[in-house]
Amino acid sequence: MTTYLDRTVFLNGEYVLARDAKISIFDRGLLFADAVYEGLGLLDGNILDFDLHMVRLDRSLAELGIVLPLSHSEIYQVFTRLVTDNALTNGFLYLQITRGVADRRYLPAAGLVPTVFAFTQPGQPIAERETQHGIRMTSCPDLRWKRRDIKTTNLLGQVMAKQVANAANTAEALLVDDAGYITEAASKSFFIIQGHTISTPPVSSAILHGVTRQAMLQVAAKLGLQVSFRKFTPAEAYAADEAFVTGSSATIVPVIAIDEQLIGAGKPGAITQQLQREYLAAFTAAE
Repeated sequence: MTTYLDRTVFLNGEYVLARDAKISIFDRGLLFADAVYEGLGLLDGNILDFDLHMVRLDRSLAELGIVLPLSHSEIYQVFTRLVTDNALTNGFLYLQITRGVADRRYLPAAGLVPTVFAFTQPGQPIAERETQHGIRMTSCPDLRWKRRDIKTTNLLGQVMAKQVANAANTAEALLVDDAGYITEAASKSFFIIQGHTISTPPVSSAILHGVTRQAMLQVAAKLGLQVSFRKFTPAEAYAADEAFVTGSSATIVPVIAIDEQLIGAGKPGAITQQLQREYLAAFTAAE
């Protein structure tokens, strides 16, 4: 039986079977989460929003002082090779860059050689059902560190939030800060719609500036929709006409309930569905 260990992956310039890919126990990505990553969607063989992902990758690396060892074009070539070798049409592409390998010390030594690896994952049918029918969410405290704007591999807070959502039999967690305001979902950006206005938390160190979020906002502007960048509470989300989340592997997903409170009519809203259509149409046209 073929498993994920039989896929071809990329590690430090080589293409190997996943079962043969080895990383040192002294890698700072393992010891300190001293690493950044990007996850990209693959739809009908097309890599979604590659350029936007590279802009964010550059920023994350710069914030940590890690030098990108590959060019953007080389990264694109890695992804296309993996897609071909693994016969992938729909799914997820993952790239991680760590500071490198050294004896365990908090202060990193200068001149470390970054560890770079990438792999693919096939698309999951559940994602298509979520996109069409919407998801339910559960709110929980945001326990993450204060530099959420850097896409590091320090994801324990998100893992714990996902466990809370799973225990409540919902698809995603909605994170709420100490002041009672929504920040984002555990692995997605969050939006509410009231009338023809989309509201979403402002860009800051409290949230990750999602790539699909950025692309969706461009679509919203073309559609003439108003966007309000502001803080809001779960109570405001409960009372919204529509709500949705965005993410690289899921694109735009309607939210039909939060904490057992139905959002609007409890089904995907018309504006969310329009954004879904226009986002995919815009990408197809760009291709």
